[in-house]
Amino acid sequence: MSPVISIGSAAARPCTLVVCRGCCCGDARKHPGTDHDWHLARMRAAAAESAGRFAVRTSECLGPCGQANIIVVQPSREGRRRGGRAVWVGFAMDDESIDEIIAWAEAGGPGIAAPSAALTLQVVDPRKA
Repeated sequence: MSPVISIGSAAARPCTLVVCRGCCCGDARKHPGTDHDWHLARMRAAAAESAGRFAVRTSECLGPCGQANIIVVQPSREGRRRGGRAVWVGFAMDDESIDEIIAWAEAGGPGIAAPSAALTLQVVDPRKA
């Protein structure tokens, strides 16, 4: 019988924010009034202070570019077990949106906690972009 190999972080995978920072998301030329670097730094700082409740990573392009800036909120392992699925949030270009996304991730994200009413209005369907 072969031994079971456990990858420590995979067993307790937290809610993860995947932040688009490729072609047009995070582009100061497309969205000159948005401090993209500050928003990413805020999310990373909040994740570092969250004691592992959520993580942040970046991606080159997540699509739907017409609704940039896109952040995908992926459920934790427990959230997925409870039926949570990845949620695509568009138009995340102001401090309030970033605050709402951070608060949702800190609360557990999809499958664990519901997004705020304001954040629900920013949910996009990537298949219809």
